[in-house]
This record gives sequence, structure tokens and C-alpha cells, in this order.
Amino acid sequence: QVQLVESGGGLVQAGGSLRLSCAVSGRAFSSDAMGWFRQAPGKQREFVSGISWSGDKTYNASSVKGRFAISRDNAKNTVYLQMNSLKLEDTAVYYCAVCITPFYDYVCLGGPREYDYWGQGTLVTVSS
Repeated sequence: QVQLVESGGGLVQAGGSLRLSCAVSGRAFSSDAMGWFRQAPGKQREFVSGISWSGDKTYNASSVKGRFAISRDNAKNTVYLQMNSLKLEDTAVYYCAVCITPFYDYVCLGGPREYDYWGQGTLVTVSS
């Protein structure tokens, strides 16, 4: 059974930082691409950051470029999202997801449909 468990969300002031973690079990984590998505109230789920198997390739949405960074520790089966300079509009439920791909240097950019397994989400609230 595949499980993804996010943690690290919470309330933070604008301009502050948070680091989200996502622990994955039930899969060969080092052979999966990973991604972070978010969904704000009344909005569609949107891609935030993606990372390849090895971690050598990453991609960030333009809305978070220069502020957020995705990374992974394959020895710990965990993917991270470091969020700096947080803005009010970053408030959302953040989800991590597994993308099954045979390509070690591939970042899955096909949207939520390309991802195969999802966590339950962790809430990030940015206050003024």
C-alpha cells in the first residue's frame, strides 16, 4: 500500500519561511519523480514544484520561482519543499504526489493527471 504523509504546514507571517516534508512508503521511492501541488479555496489544484528521480532536475512554477525549492533524500524516502518569502497568496493546502516514470531525469509537468499517488495535504496559512 502506497502512503504519502505530508507535514510541516502551519501559520506563518508574510515574508516568513516553512519547510514541508513528505514521507513516502510502499514504493521504490528512488525510482519515482515527485511533485508538490497546492489548492486554495475555490481554486483548482495547481503545480508548484517537481523533481526527478535523482534530484538532479527540478522545476518550479513561475509563481514560486526564486522563493520555493524542492529537494529529496532518497535514503529517507522523503521529499521537501522549502518555502521562503511567503506571500498571502501562497495560502493553500499543499499536496505531495508520486509520478511513475521510467526516465531518471524526467520532471513530471503534465499536471495532476500525470501523478499517480497523492498525500492528504497539509495546510499552509500566510497571514499579514
